[in-house]
Amino acid sequence: MLLVRSGFSHDLSSSSSSSSPISLILSSLPPFPMRAATSLSLRALRSLSFPSPLSHSTLRVRTTRHLSLSASTTSIDHLEREGPSTQPHDSFHGSDAFDSALSDLRSLPQPPSCEVMQLEDLPEQWRRSRLAWLCKELPAHKPATVIRILNGQRKWMMQEDATYVVVHCLRIRENETAFRVYKWMIQRHWFRFDFALATKLAEYLGKERKFAKCRELFDQIINQGQVPSESTFHILIVAYLSAPIEGCLEEACAIYNRMIQLGGYKPRLSLHNSLFRALVGKPGASLKSYLKQAEFIFHNLVTSELEIHKEIYAGLIWLHSYQDIIDGERIAALREDMHQAGVQEGVDVLVSVMRACAKQGDVEEAEKTWVKLLESGGKVPSQAFVYRMDLYEKAGELMKSLEVFRKMQEQVESTSAVAYQKIIEIMSRAQEVKIAEMLMSEFIESGLKPTLPSFIDVMTMYFSLDLHDKLEWTFHQCLLKNRPNRSVCSIYLDSLVKTGYLDKAEKIFNEMQTNGAIGVHSKSCNVILGGYLASGQFVKAEKIYDMMCQKKYDIESALMEKMEYVLSLSRKVVKKPISMKLDKEQREILMGLLLGGVQIESDEKRRNHAVYFQFNENSDVHRVLKIHIHEQYYEWLNSLSKPSDENDDIPHRFSTISHSYFGFFADQFWPKGRPMVPKLIHRWLSPRVLAYWYMYGGLRTASGDILLKLKDVCRDDVEKVVKALKTKSLDSRVKRKGKVFWIGFQGSNAAWFWKLTEPYVLVDLKDPLKVDDQILMNQGAGQHIDFNSESDSDDHASDSSEGENSFGCFQNDTAGETHN
Repeated sequence: MLLVRSGFSHDLSSSSSSSSPISLILSSLPPFPMRAATSLSLRALRSLSFPSPLSHSTLRVRTTRHLSLSASTTSIDHLEREGPSTQPHDSFHGSDAFDSALSDLRSLPQPPSCEVMQLEDLPEQWRRSRLAWLCKELPAHKPATVIRILNGQRKWMMQEDATYVVVHCLRIRENETAFRVYKWMIQRHWFRFDFALATKLAEYLGKERKFAKCRELFDQIINQGQVPSESTFHILIVAYLSAPIEGCLEEACAIYNRMIQLGGYKPRLSLHNSLFRALVGKPGASLKSYLKQAEFIFHNLVTSELEIHKEIYAGLIWLHSYQDIIDGERIAALREDMHQAGVQEGVDVLVSVMRACAKQGDVEEAEKTWVKLLESGGKVPSQAFVYRMDLYEKAGELMKSLEVFRKMQEQVESTSAVAYQKIIEIMSRAQEVKIAEMLMSEFIESGLKPTLPSFIDVMTMYFSLDLHDKLEWTFHQCLLKNRPNRSVCSIYLDSLVKTGYLDKAEKIFNEMQTNGAIGVHSKSCNVILGGYLASGQFVKAEKIYDMMCQKKYDIESALMEKMEYVLSLSRKVVKKPISMKLDKEQREILMGLLLGGVQIESDEKRRNHAVYFQFNENSDVHRVLKIHIHEQYYEWLNSLSKPSDENDDIPHRFSTISHSYFGFFADQFWPKGRPMVPKLIHRWLSPRVLAYWYMYGGLRTASGDILLKLKDVCRDDVEKVVKALKTKSLDSRVKRKGKVFWIGFQGSNAAWFWKLTEPYVLVDLKDPLKVDDQILMNQGAGQHIDFNSESDSDDHASDSSEGENSFGCFQNDTAGETHN
């Protein structure tokens, strides 16, 4: 058995392959004091040797999206969501890229080893016995018990002893226990930083994809004025890439950049490829922001004189073609580089060029590219047809766009929904009524989805042509195929007001206002306000005006002039916007959201505070809830969080202005910059608070159990909530998973919870969140809930439905869960 003799100091000059101004500054810092050598007689010293790396089956890094897309793909949605099509290539395609990145660890310079000795060399029998007992006992216990046992050894245990336990746990693959012992050790007054031990522990955790714990040790190394080993950088990046959790890719990019700029290292080819592949594999909506990072990876490949695979060129050209402003010169330069490197342009590259040409309106280059696509021999992807339709619309040749669509129907096995949407959009914009109606009928009969964007285009065309009867018929047809939508309802509302059907308009407006999945906005309020003023219904107009002032909606200048006259008849002074204050409903909603994970940020003096809302873009529940919350707190939102009337897309993250009014919530729920459950939670835990907590930070399992999440709080906080729930006749079970506590309701408790909260759950969310009575009847007694194992995914569970799905909450019940 082994025991560490002394710490190991690793400075910048020895860890970096090249000197830099930063490394020179940090290397001049005084070294951290070493613990004095013990007086023990050490008869044998040797380097710490670890067993062979974990198998690839254990370390295999999972990816969330594939870069590859076959040439026969028929939907532009796939292309935009998954990136350019690629052909299999060594060390780049599929999960082989990540396996290759891990296998490259063997070729990296090995980090310094700890000097250790045999346990039997210790002169004290009692010390040897206690260490042997700890090594046997600690891995068998839960985290809290491990800490209690270690606290009982404080009188005699020193750094050499604790380090021996850490090393032993690493050797037997009890890495979690090793980390807990290390965390306990660094809190002792005798602790002296050991670079070699921190490096080994970080790398073993990283190989198990424990990226949060690996990052904690990584940051500790940097805080000590030292640079992590190249292998530590490498492992941490791969660990981040393996996690299907929002934000991990950004962290991987940041570590990659520091690896080059701070460490002076030259990453291996497989690491460049793996990171680039992850960037291109992101969903289409987020692709634009990754161009700069992708160019940086490409630059490093060129300067390092590494092989640049065909897929790197294809991916970079694809990213450029997806930008709002096309850099035609850069795309041409990349194509020239491909030609000089002897790399043939594949279908994926040609489709990307077609997209760029369509955005630029470059008909000549697009036609040349189209000829190359036809000469490639395979089937032309449907995306190319769509880009060609868009190109001819910009050139003013509408019938040629229709001709391209018809040829696509002949040549492609199945016409995509995106192709229908594009051609209907083109014809509706050109006000070709008969053609647009014919295409819309074909689209509906085809059974393809979604049809909502095309309904909006056709209704907009009818409105501009004053074909209000057709618009109303189309509106009702849309409701048969789709859920109500703010854009659709706004067009219909405007049509009703314009044609004088104010009673119908009022009903539609009230439905929009009460349905949290639709909501009203500045444009719809101005429309109904204009209708009331034009018809002389001044009392109703005043109510709408007051509501708009409260929400801080912009009022059209022409309507404002009329309102000033109306208000002068009934009020001495024109009423000013209502002062900033939350009503009872807004306060209760905010409390529920804060319990579910919404954050508050305060300034340095804690005088002003801002609420930060974040919604999971992969959650259907959050997509509906986001619209409702955005409208509820519209008057409090900052300018960046308010989309224009022309763009109804609400961001997944938005925040309020910084205001002193939120001081109460900051003091109660976020004192000292961290979440906490207030002492008076039993007074505030109303059914509405529970309902919004459930919608934002809860989930329903397939067995009908309801789970509520509390993140980053202590056990005492959880006890406050459990006791408060008990007063409402709600018995619950609590289990911890990483940094998240889950409060579970089963059987009759789940049914009672649903009965309490159902009146406050949004209409469109009742079906996915409802507890089925039949399931509850068939459910047996309380089930075992195993939350003993921990993972980094657990720590981030509140940010990702995939993270929540990895918990195994209520064993055997996770299949078919409705996640928030």
